[in-house]
Amino acid sequence: MHRSFAFVLAGTALLGISSPALAKRSVLVEGARLHGANGVNVGPDGRLYVASFLGNEIAVVNRKSGAILRRIEPPAGRDGPDDLTFGPDGSLYYTSLIPGNVVRRSPSGQITQQHVAPGVNPITFSDTGRLFVALDFFGDALYELDPELSAPPRLIASNLGFLNGMDWGPDGRLYGPIWTQGRVVSIDVDSCTGAVDPEAECDIQTVADGFFIPAAVKFDSCGRLHAVDQNGEVVRIDVATGDREVIAELPVGLDNLAFDAQDNLYVTSAADGFVVRIAPRGRARTLLPGGLILPGGVAVLSQGGVESVYVADTASLRSFDGDTGDELDVVPSFLGVTELHGPATVSADGSSLILSSWFASVVQVYDPAADVVLESYSDFVSPLNAVRFQGDLVVSELGAGPGDARVVRQTSGGNVTLAPMTVPSGLAVSGGDLWAADWATGAVLQVVSGGATLSPPLEVVAGLDQPEGMAVDLDGTLLVVESGRRRLLRVDPSTGHTSVVARHLEVGLDAVTGTVPTFAMSSVAVGPSGAIYVTGDEGNVLYRFD
Repeated sequence: MHRSFAFVLAGTALLGISSPALAKRSVLVEGARLHGANGVNVGPDGRLYVASFLGNEIAVVNRKSGAILRRIEPPAGRDGPDDLTFGPDGSLYYTSLIPGNVVRRSPSGQITQQHVAPGVNPITFSDTGRLFVALDFFGDALYELDPELSAPPRLIASNLGFLNGMDWGPDGRLYGPIWTQGRVVSIDVDSCTGAVDPEAECDIQTVADGFFIPAAVKFDSCGRLHAVDQNGEVVRIDVATGDREVIAELPVGLDNLAFDAQDNLYVTSAADGFVVRIAPRGRARTLLPGGLILPGGVAVLSQGGVESVYVADTASLRSFDGDTGDELDVVPSFLGVTELHGPATVSADGSSLILSSWFASVVQVYDPAADVVLESYSDFVSPLNAVRFQGDLVVSELGAGPGDARVVRQTSGGNVTLAPMTVPSGLAVSGGDLWAADWATGAVLQVVSGGATLSPPLEVVAGLDQPEGMAVDLDGTLLVVESGRRRLLRVDPSTGHTSVVARHLEVGLDAVTGTVPTFAMSSVAVGPSGAIYVTGDEGNVLYRFD
């Protein structure tokens, strides 16, 4: 896939590129097959359908072997599928989280859609064919929709506290978790009038409470209610008493669940991308393995002669042995599990790490040995990258709108703009020299030389296709991930001469509508040994080149 963006790239001919012998590509770490696994359901064809919001796809999976049979890729405006269900006629319905659309795909392949509101997330049918959706994170409401997606949505209730993955109970009530309140409720939808205070004007009953962050519920064929909690617990709930029984303990970051006709339970993970199948008697096995789901920034710290490679993976910060690829640690980065906030990039800062998150608009300095955040800055708008330069933080800041994008330096006297950009992406540092890449224009610029800010910046090379992460190699040359052409380039910063280090990299994952152009930001880092590490966001891989 190749990302498009509403900027005209400055120059398309790449001049002065030579092609010496290419480095041999070695996949050090192979991650999950999905970019996170979200809503899940069994289709009329008996296959498992799994939505992947970050992957912008719905995977059709063999329930027994775990083989991905095909991938449904929604078009722009209907992308970012979060939850899904099937209608009485076999139509596939899914929610497009950020654009706020509900999409119907008929058995013949005909597509219809209806705009509800940004944040449209859980979706389910009643046993009588009524269709319901709710808003989470970007809104907070429950709606009933016309299954034909023709009549306007009917507001049932608002300010529920984020009603998430829902199911219809055998008693004719709607069941679902309240994300922010640690409880599962049931709702008589016909008792609600669209009130701002649903507790006062709706029949809402607490079924069970005491959860960490309940994410979804489903009933099995025996009418028993099950829930997944973000802390990794899969729970069976006695609806009559509220008693809970933990039937499985999995890694944190669970998202949704579904039963097949034989009461096999399928559980998805947004954080790790796995799908686990739990048999009726409790035996669990991995159907789709987890791992890296959206590898972006990469950094290397040498510890006891061993290169530890850190990868910013959005839902976690992962570290690997640079020689073997063995996973050393996983630090979750969401929902109050730790202090980290969805890192998209990571760079070395002595024995610490600098993390940037465009989603949370925060830059953090993290000590991995002590597992503590040392510094946290939330005064950047959509930071796409961050590095340490001469004791200061330098950030690629996208900003809030056109004209705001820049490379900015945080000093004791305040934030100083070093260079205006279109979409600032990679940053590279060597002593008193600083370079920055512009994803949209395709230029690599030297912004600071010998400690002096260059005005205007010096253009080192132009005409690249979506340059992302950068690093300085041991010989002083620049390494640049050119995601648009799926290559790793070497650039002489003094002459602009460019050569190809590696081709056919699994980089360049399409950004979901409403996110940032760089999305995961495939990146490069160099270890003290001279080994070059590159993340591949599209393939969920970490490469090593010697």
